[in-house]
Amino acid sequence: MFELLKPVKRFRKWESLFIIHPERLDEKDQVLEKIKQIVESKEGKILKIDEWGLRKLAYPIQKKKQGYYVLIEFYGLADLPKDLEEFFRIDERVIRFIIVKLKERFDPAEESTEVKEN
Repeated sequence: MFELLKPVKRFRKWESLFIIHPERLDEKDQVLEKIKQIVESKEGKILKIDEWGLRKLAYPIQKKKQGYYVLIEFYGLADLPKDLEEFFRIDERVIRFIIVKLKERFDPAEESTEVKEN
């Protein structure tokens, strides 16, 4: 009579801009790989990685005047930003970060129809 409904997984879409310490650039790929693992652990996927490169900071951070900027766009379950934020705060290779929600509800099936601009 009553059917048990499966809980619907609701994905959200975010982007994150983070700055890697200029003296730790040789470890950049390891940082990106760890971020990918965290995103995939929350059933998500990285949609785009845009490396802006080494740029001058607006103000000194940890006595450094430059940093390596990376912008990533990704989706996953609702608690994904919490895990990413924890990684960013603990990892000393990342000197600043911000995570911004782009879409409250994101359907990965629609991903292929979206236009990606660089």
